[in-house]
Amino acid sequence: MTSTQVPATPTRVATGPALTSAGLVTVLLGAALPLIDFFIVNIALPAIGADLRTSSATLELVVAAYGIAYAVLLVVGGRLGDAFGRRKLFLIGLASFTVTSLLCGIAPTALTLVLARAAQGAAAALMLPQVLSIIQATTTGERRSKALGLYGATAGLSMVLGQFLGGALVALDLLGTSWRPIFLVNVPVGIAGLVIARRLIPESRSTDPIGIDRWGTVLLAIALVSLLLPLAEGPVLGWPLWTVALLVVFPFAAAGFVQVERRMERHGGIPLLPPSVLRMPSVRQGLLVGVPFFIGFSAFMFVFAVTLQDGLHLGPLGSGLVTAPLSLAFFAMCLVSSRLVTRFGQRVVAAGLSVQLLGLLVLIGTVLLEWPDLGVLDFAPGMLLCGLGQGLAMTTVFRIVLSKVPPEIAGVGSGMLTTSQQAAMALGVATLGTLFAAVGAGPLGMKGAFALVIGIQAVLTIGVITVARRLPDPRS
Repeated sequence: MTSTQVPATPTRVATGPALTSAGLVTVLLGAALPLIDFFIVNIALPAIGADLRTSSATLELVVAAYGIAYAVLLVVGGRLGDAFGRRKLFLIGLASFTVTSLLCGIAPTALTLVLARAAQGAAAALMLPQVLSIIQATTTGERRSKALGLYGATAGLSMVLGQFLGGALVALDLLGTSWRPIFLVNVPVGIAGLVIARRLIPESRSTDPIGIDRWGTVLLAIALVSLLLPLAEGPVLGWPLWTVALLVVFPFAAAGFVQVERRMERHGGIPLLPPSVLRMPSVRQGLLVGVPFFIGFSAFMFVFAVTLQDGLHLGPLGSGLVTAPLSLAFFAMCLVSSRLVTRFGQRVVAAGLSVQLLGLLVLIGTVLLEWPDLGVLDFAPGMLLCGLGQGLAMTTVFRIVLSKVPPEIAGVGSGMLTTSQQAAMALGVATLGTLFAAVGAGPLGMKGAFALVIGIQAVLTIGVITVARRLPDPRS
């Protein structure tokens, strides 16, 4: 899941040809494809592991590689669109996403799949930032509001489609291809999208584009890889020398990144993650809410996929049905959260997180009390509560935080939030996913490992609720 994502460049007014309804559908398709792909992959992980004979640590990298590449290049993609044309970058991103989806679908080994997933994440980072930039540059007034609302709902709908489509495609095992159609289905859709987008999406670009923070981008990539790769692979491989060496690199890369960002900002530039924006109370509090939430959520989706199929043997279609209540509830909350915020302000976030906490506790109790005699319907109450809470909280927190960011740097602030979000999701899979695999292989088994990881997410949620109470009121 990604919450309603926002442009990684300063907010622009409409200056060119208007976006038609058909053009809007096309750009929303570009937004939906990568989100659908995230949830399809989670459902397909056990099938991928069995077919490619790979470990759970490598399966974590199949998820994390996408998130790392996306997190590092998201802001870069937005700035390239401003400089060279948003339509052009959208087309390049969609074409790249189509090609990398093909590479994922025909990957002969686990390593090839991980590399293809990283390339797919990079392609998504070129494409997704252009969607909201195109909407803002080619719509105005009520039409823009409706378009942005549809964009927000796309995230929830993508969850629903991803779960059902992923489960169905893997279960069908078309021509004995197992999990491969979850990627290959993107190819004809992407080609059709390219043909239509060339005709229907007007070109737009910034009159004053922001430069690219090259050193910041490189150092952030080194920092993320040097932290996440050894955390995912080290425990399984027995901590070989290269994993230890990478962990030693991490603090130096992180410190170098901070120094480069500070120096660039002091000299009047706009770095990848501006320290001045991070110091704003609303952004800092938003990150304190968002980062632990997405660490827990990404681990939740990974652990659930493995538990349902390898532990309870429900199969991919059964797993998709188990997570359907969460997806549907999240989608429903996307549609009503803005009205609730108008009435109750920032209290909506804490309320949503409290509902999610209740759902997590219900799921833990369900597994501990009824394992292994669990079916699709047994998970429905807990999943429904989690979906309601997540949709209520995380579709709201970005809106609240950005309402306090000055309009002239709204895109910079949103880029920081979404970059942090994707990095947190990769970190969650690499850390809690690794813990799940280690505990599941021991005496506690998969039942104990599931309860432990979901319990950690519940503890994180309690801490996040405390922080969420201090979020600014968007009505003031």
